[in-house]
Amino acid sequence: MTLEKKPIPLKGGARSGAGRPKGRNAYGEPTQPIRIPLSLLDPVDKLLQDFSRLRSSKELDALAPLTVGKRLRMPLYSSNVPAGFASPADDFVEEYLDLNDLLVKREEATFFVRVSGRSMTDAGIQPDDILIVDRSLEAEHGKIVIAVLNGEVTVKRLYNRGGKVILKAENSEYKDIEVDGDLHIWGVVTSVIHQV
Repeated sequence: MTLEKKPIPLKGGARSGAGRPKGRNAYGEPTQPIRIPLSLLDPVDKLLQDFSRLRSSKELDALAPLTVGKRLRMPLYSSNVPAGFASPADDFVEEYLDLNDLLVKREEATFFVRVSGRSMTDAGIQPDDILIVDRSLEAEHGKIVIAVLNGEVTVKRLYNRGGKVILKAENSEYKDIEVDGDLHIWGVVTSVIHQV
């Protein structure tokens, strides 16, 4: 009796009908595989989970990565505008400013959020203001931060009192939050865009 040799099926490569259909992931959009060091798998996974919660948050209703394509440069006049009595304006443009250059120090680490609550009004942060947030800055005592506490996103001032972490509201109608749970800092608020 002779044994018939069967060809060994090839492994790897594209196969018709294999893989997840496009747009059927948690984000509903195309994805791209990347290589991540094994030591960073858990933090990256946690970051993606927090990002998903942030996108559906009620406290901060918009998160948008900053994308800079077209620059828009506007004139900056050399004279200051008095807030008291009017003075003749100069017809002199000192330079042209781009708001990206003025407000964004690190493009790859910056994002915007829109505020929906009133807990930071005494810090000049009003509902519907847009916060510019830098993820690369150190979240230090006294800084205003975007924090995720037990899955809830908030903007508060970060305090460290006697070894206890406090998220402080800047409105006397709101209580301070003593952190007793899972806290993640998304970034430090660097500027506020406020419509008048």
